Amino acid sequence: MNKEKLLYENSKHALQSDNIIAITNRHLCSRPFMEQLERVCKLHPHAIVLREKDMPEAEYLSLARDVIALCKEYDVQCMLHSFINVAIELGHPYIHLPLPILEAYIKKDLSDNYQQFFKVIGTSVHSVEDAIKAEQLGATYMTAGHIFATDCKKGLPPRGLDFLKNVCDAVQIPVYAIGGINIASNDDRTASDAPPAYDAIPDINVPRLAEVMECGAAGGCIMSGMMRV
Repeated sequence: MNKEKLLYENSKHALQSDNIIAITNRHLCSRPFMEQLERVCKLHPHAIVLREKDMPEAEYLSLARDVIALCKEYDVQCMLHSFINVAIELGHPYIHLPLPILEAYIKKDLSDNYQQFFKVIGTSVHSVEDAIKAEQLGATYMTAGHIFATDCKKGLPPRGLDFLKNVCDAVQIPVYAIGGINIASNDDRTASDAPPAYDAIPDINVPRLAEVMECGAAGGCIMSGMMRV
């Protein structure tokens, strides 16, 4: 596909691209995983986080190589997740690390190496204290949640918009809200509720995106909707 056609295909289905991070979970897909990721790429989110952390490292490496190539084709940033050695082996300086892993990695006296190699380092926070620590450790962006009620955190009350605002006020780096942020199709059903069999990429919107950005967030993260769109 030539660049002009690719840009046209992207623009037809564009989200608020600088404001959405897609989080993967292959277990939620009804289509083959790579096919689903190409659909996500056509929506052109700000980034895709390859969060298949239950995979053996060798399998993740193979998958990551393919996903990085796909994301490059659509000019979407691919963030690897948790597997530091895979990122280094592939020469891919974009990674998202749970806060304890980021902290442990730095305590191994590898801080100079990681700061020189990684260009973008994301992490996940669940308190203002976490957020401050993450910024001090060198994170370049963070996800904060969960903000709204979500099936992924059944039985756990959401932290809410006041929490999100407090996190955003406490740090200088971009904060992306996560948890209960769904995408809606043009018939007002969330993508997670829509039938998985349709092939056309729908026109979608993110009803709660404005709410989180009013709190100072750079945008929001979406998992289940992106795996079923």
